[in-house]
Amino acid sequence: MVAEAFFDSQSQRYKTPFGAVKAGEEFRLRLRLPPEPGDPKALVLFYRDGEQQPGAVFAMESIGWEEDGAFWEARCQVPEPGLYFYHFEATVEGRRQVVCRDPASSRSAGQAGVLWQLTVYDPALSTPPVLGRGVLYQIFPDRFCASGRPHPVPEGRRLREDWGGVPQYLPDPDGQFRCNDYFRGDLEGIRQKLPYLQSLGVTCLYLNPIFEAHSNHRYNTADYRSVDPMLGTEEDFARLCAEGKERGIAVILDGVFSHTGSDSLYFNREGRYGEGGAARDPNSPYRPWYNFHPWPDSYDCWWGFQTLPNVNEWEYSYRQFICGEEGVLAKWLDLGASGFRLDVADELPDLFLDQLRRAVKGKNPQAAIIGEVWEDASNKSSYGHRRRYLLGEQLDSVMNYPFRQAILDYFRWGDGELFGRRILSVLENYPRPVVDGLMNSLSTHDVERAITALAGEDCGSHDRRWQGEHHFPTPDQYARGKAMLAAASLVQYTLPGIPCLYYGDEAGLWGYKDPLNRGCYPWGEEDAQLVEVFRRLGALRQEPALAGGDFSLLAAGDQCLVYERIVPGQTLLVAVSRREEPVSPPIPPAFQGLRPLLVLGDFREGKLAPYGGVVFSLRPSEA
Repeated sequence: MVAEAFFDSQSQRYKTPFGAVKAGEEFRLRLRLPPEPGDPKALVLFYRDGEQQPGAVFAMESIGWEEDGAFWEARCQVPEPGLYFYHFEATVEGRRQVVCRDPASSRSAGQAGVLWQLTVYDPALSTPPVLGRGVLYQIFPDRFCASGRPHPVPEGRRLREDWGGVPQYLPDPDGQFRCNDYFRGDLEGIRQKLPYLQSLGVTCLYLNPIFEAHSNHRYNTADYRSVDPMLGTEEDFARLCAEGKERGIAVILDGVFSHTGSDSLYFNREGRYGEGGAARDPNSPYRPWYNFHPWPDSYDCWWGFQTLPNVNEWEYSYRQFICGEEGVLAKWLDLGASGFRLDVADELPDLFLDQLRRAVKGKNPQAAIIGEVWEDASNKSSYGHRRRYLLGEQLDSVMNYPFRQAILDYFRWGDGELFGRRILSVLENYPRPVVDGLMNSLSTHDVERAITALAGEDCGSHDRRWQGEHHFPTPDQYARGKAMLAAASLVQYTLPGIPCLYYGDEAGLWGYKDPLNRGCYPWGEEDAQLVEVFRRLGALRQEPALAGGDFSLLAAGDQCLVYERIVPGQTLLVAVSRREEPVSPPIPPAFQGLRPLLVLGDFREGKLAPYGGVVFSLRPSEA
């Protein structure tokens, strides 16, 4: 007999449909009450984010008894997009119970818990086609491929002749870290490698910044309207986009709109651009873009870096420059870009994000807007207020760092329960169109490469010197990391969202944090076995169940994961091991005897090889 009321927001026995809902869409909540005599009553109370009084109260009706209790149901609708929280109240034999959520799970924990979250989004929100199926591929332009074509070299850049050498990771003799070593990767080099990218199943490129900027990472924009001269020209960019489109590969650009470089056309502290600019001319048209206190030597800057002055996004002239009809966004969309990844999206105010979305979607309704948000973006707060990225007015999707951490931590430590909680929390809180377009990365330019994070020594708080001294793995580390990376990537490629492969991961590149994670692609020295694994994973991405299929976690223990992706007409079963010895995953009977779609390592007599994986496809006619 059940002693207390019970609810689980992640079980369809208690909530349908699963997860976020569209504004105006009916959803059902079911509460289990103790099977006791009397005349019980139950309510569900909804609170709009930030409000202390319930905005909606729904009475629950009895729908019958089952072995474990009496079930009560409410049919609910929320008419307006927003973030809502809810709990239940039940009265049994005159005793009032408040039913809240256990902070560590999706289940009820009585009055001492917290409220459940419900994300309600605009029904017009949809997944951009470039994020709906296939593979994203992230490129750090200076390090992917150098065409050998000569380009102008602005003053202050140090050219490297050792393609594949270790990026400079220690400061110059004067103590400054300038990020000014260049290996000469360019847009033409990327274009030349389109056939290779196509062989990996790539359907969309995400390029780290290509605008003129005087560092190799180019996050210190100097001119939003120009390609960096060492990368090529506007014509090179347009040609890349056009030829990519012919191969089914779109191009998304990195938009860095929260700050510029001090060495820029707009700020011009260093004087590279004559006597204009906000730091040199008190009457500069760019002066209102920056907050000085006082002018010209003290100003707001990004995380204290004097080379990255913050931009005032509330300034009308700046918003028009970026989002206007003839603005920066329109220019690059006209040249062939299929959308933007927004750097530090949580530092861009709502006013700016609203206008940016209108500008992008007004130009190309199918263009993608992806935000850099490291936490759960559905309930993120920044600068003192809750953000509304995912409700239909701002972002299409986000970089999915929570999935990255869940996958890497699982393969390192084996906590399957924690893995399940992390994955299901995101799937529950995010709108379905956002989920289907999630940018799922294991490595990026901001974190250790996945193979290093999996098999290398823990970077922890070690400085760049330590990281540089440990830049090359031992043979044992590399062999173990390679096997772990393949297994982790199978999970990355089969979870909801679109996998984003960081250039060179498929070739075996090793590297700790910035800048050691930004090495050159090892053309001619790739790990051919690993590249082939990623080709097979890329081909798998064409399966219908991986383009928007439902997710069902069947098993998550310290040895293996087993889960399904489901669409009408296909159920895909994935089993993957995290052990260094053979593992027997619990394969459901319906899949036993089927020929696998994909096998990593080996799968014989129901056993996976160390760090092995297997994928089965079940069609209704085979059931």
